[in-house]
Amino acid sequence: MHIRTVEMDDGTSIHACVLKPLTSPIGHIHILHGMSEHIGRYAEFMTFLAEQGYIVSGHDHRGHGKTASLHGFLGHFGDDVPFDRIVQDAHEVITSIRQEVQVDRFILFGHSMGSFIARRYVQLHHEVDQLILSGTGGDPGLGGVAGRGLARVSGRMRGFNSRDPLLNKLVFGAFSKSVSNAQTPFDWLSTDAETVQNYIEDPLCGAVPTTKFFFELFAGLEKVNDVQLHRAISKGLPILFLSGSEDPVGRKGKGVWEAAHQYEKAGIEQITVMLYDKGRHEMLQEQNRQEVYHFIVDWIEGK
Repeated sequence: MHIRTVEMDDGTSIHACVLKPLTSPIGHIHILHGMSEHIGRYAEFMTFLAEQGYIVSGHDHRGHGKTASLHGFLGHFGDDVPFDRIVQDAHEVITSIRQEVQVDRFILFGHSMGSFIARRYVQLHHEVDQLILSGTGGDPGLGGVAGRGLARVSGRMRGFNSRDPLLNKLVFGAFSKSVSNAQTPFDWLSTDAETVQNYIEDPLCGAVPTTKFFFELFAGLEKVNDVQLHRAISKGLPILFLSGSEDPVGRKGKGVWEAAHQYEKAGIEQITVMLYDKGRHEMLQEQNRQEVYHFIVDWIEGK
């Protein structure tokens, strides 16, 4: 694994990593991780993809992982950092890596918040050959508008740059309640108890975000779910929606299908939806993860 720091056009340093196969690469896959986690959690998946012949890369978003130790702190994009700046970071990191690896075929993989970043990415940029959306959700609608409004009020009262346990509870509390007889607040992530415990014990995971973070996330979701903006996406882009049937982010499949239908209405024809029975939010961290890994590669390769 080659570790690097990529400097953004605003001077911010982003922690990134690249893993190359031992053979001539057949494609390049870049991973956009989720909220309150980091790219290091994808090491097993990245190793598997490299063994299949792919160059695999990823980075820690602002306010996450090792990027947060370089600039700012966990759970905070930045004082004046909009959601689209996070998307721009992804574009600059990907461009930097693609200039080095020189592989034509490019696949973008986004999980959870990373899936929202990926969905906004393909509205703005057109070099993606295949898009994989893991643990994504549908349009929050009025709930998203209300969330942004609540974040605005909370920010004015408490300050936008302070951690917001109330918003965090409103967003994640329902997720925790979606699991019967849960042993931890994070059981909704996976049925694999060891995976959940590793997340809990990871100092780079689970940070309570700031009010500003939530405000920008809700603002970003409005664009991500704007059907008019979908019309800028290439009609020939193959998209894979991958989720667990018990994932609360995707409203146990309903939100995933809603998102898929958005793209169909925009004229995008190559849509695949894969819901794993009894799987939760992180299918890459589930007990049947190897099955999921192989399915992803088979889909990429058209098998």
